[in-house]
Amino acid sequence: MRIKSVFSHSFEKYGKVLTGYDVTDLLKKLDDTTKKPDNAVIYEPGDAGLESLPIAKEFSDNAYGGMPIQVGYCNGNNTKLNCLEWHRGSELNIPSNDMVLLLAPLQSVKNGKLNTSAVEAFYVPKGTVVEVYETTLHYAPCNAVKNGEVSKEGFRVIIVLPKDTNTEKPAIKEIDFEDKLLWARNKWLIAHPDSSEAKAGAFVGLSGINIDISKAK
Repeated sequence: MRIKSVFSHSFEKYGKVLTGYDVTDLLKKLDDTTKKPDNAVIYEPGDAGLESLPIAKEFSDNAYGGMPIQVGYCNGNNTKLNCLEWHRGSELNIPSNDMVLLLAPLQSVKNGKLNTSAVEAFYVPKGTVVEVYETTLHYAPCNAVKNGEVSKEGFRVIIVLPKDTNTEKPAIKEIDFEDKLLWARNKWLIAHPDSSEAKAGAFVGLSGINIDISKAK
């Protein structure tokens, strides 16, 4: 798998890079106040400290047009795809370490199924504000790959989403097929059979290899 740049033409169907936001204080608080596991990934949908910064209102007013948002984080070390998810509404990713995103188009999912050959990898430099469109499948970030070697520093990534996304799954009556894929509030997910999510009961919709970024170029 070739790793492309988030600034490349290939990324344009998945999202865009936002400019003009000063994320210095946001990333400093992320680094100073949140943990980064060595052999796992942690996710917090909303963090009061991060949300108290002025830039949180800028994201709400400007990036989301006045809609309520949450500012959380995803930290740790990871090299595998495992699952793909999507939301109603764009997601902002802002890393304090270089990272890689594994992405695919939602339009390619048929009856909850997708072959992992449709997944592409994109390199995101630290400090970049990346908007991932709601039609883009994504999941946990991956460690950066430099000169063919996976970085051992892991990642800390700000995650901005519409408020209450990724919180407790609502109790629903299944109406549409996609209801089978709802894994949390505003979070639809398809899992690879090798993943812990699949073992926990997530819908198994990914076929092919469970991509490992450590084998990318």
